Amino acid sequence: MQSFDTDDIESRTARKLSRTIIIRRVEELPPGSCKSVELPQEREIALYNVDGEFYAIENFCPHKGAPLSEGILCDRVIECCWHGWQFDLRTGECLTVSEKIETYKVIVESGMVKILM
Repeated sequence: MQSFDTDDIESRTARKLSRTIIIRRVEELPPGSCKSVELPQEREIALYNVDGEFYAIENFCPHKGAPLSEGILCDRVIECCWHGWQFDLRTGECLTVSEKIETYKVIVESGMVKILM
C-alpha cells in the first residue's frame, strides 16, 4: 500500500522558512505596556501586552512612518501618535482607512516572549 503525504508544498515550505526569535522575559513587559524591538534584516516591531496577551506588529505607520510603539493603546487597538490612524493588534487592519500592517505570531514559553518569523 502506498503512503501519501497529505501536507501541501506551501505549508511545508512555510514551516521551513519560519523561525522563532526570543524577544524578552514576560515580566519585562507588564500589562498595558509596549516595547519597540529591533529584529534581524532591519525590521522593527512593536510588542504589546494587553491584559496578559501579547501582540506584535510592524512598528511603523504606513501613513507617514510614525512609530506605533509610541501610540495610544486602548484595549487591542493602537492609535498612531502623529495622525490618529488606528490599527487592530490582532489582525493589523487599519480601522480608519483601508490599509494594513504586518502582524507576527507571539508565543510565550517558559516565561519568555518569542516571535514566530
